[in-house]
Amino acid sequence: MITIISGTNRPGSNTLKVSKYYQKVLAEKGLETQLFSLEQLPDNLIASDLYGKRSPEFEPIQEMMTKTSKFLFVIPEYNGSFPGVLKTFIDACQFPDSFYDKKAALVGISSGKYGNIRGIDHFGGVCSYLHLHVLPLRIHISIIKTELNELDEFFKEDTLKFSNQQMDKFIAF
Repeated sequence: MITIISGTNRPGSNTLKVSKYYQKVLAEKGLETQLFSLEQLPDNLIASDLYGKRSPEFEPIQEMMTKTSKFLFVIPEYNGSFPGVLKTFIDACQFPDSFYDKKAALVGISSGKYGNIRGIDHFGGVCSYLHLHVLPLRIHISIIKTELNELDEFFKEDTLKFSNQQMDKFIAF
């Protein structure tokens, strides 16, 4: 099972738009995926699913993570790093069942000009700790509001080129 994780719980986010774009293009390339947005997390995650606790609302999410063999994380820049809700989500998932010795690709986006380079680097450190093997080609998409057309698809030549390269490598990974 392959899961795309939209790495924020912010409603109406560009992160979710990019995640859906990746899902669409990967399907066109023959790879079926499922999409999990952190908007779908239980509202009481911090109280109900950390430190060995497990809520009925999180059980199907945990099952999805356990069954997933490859992840594609789309991660927005929050304060020079990745969203705290993404780290909380990772912390809530069972270790090692969720991520250990599985594979991942990382896509960083930002409203600024650096495409979440630092956040992707920070998240790469978390992946290393989890023994989650990361595809070396990490994509950084800056000024995201200028990268998506009216159909919420990439249209700029360089972004299309590098995101397609990453998707092809992810399929083969």
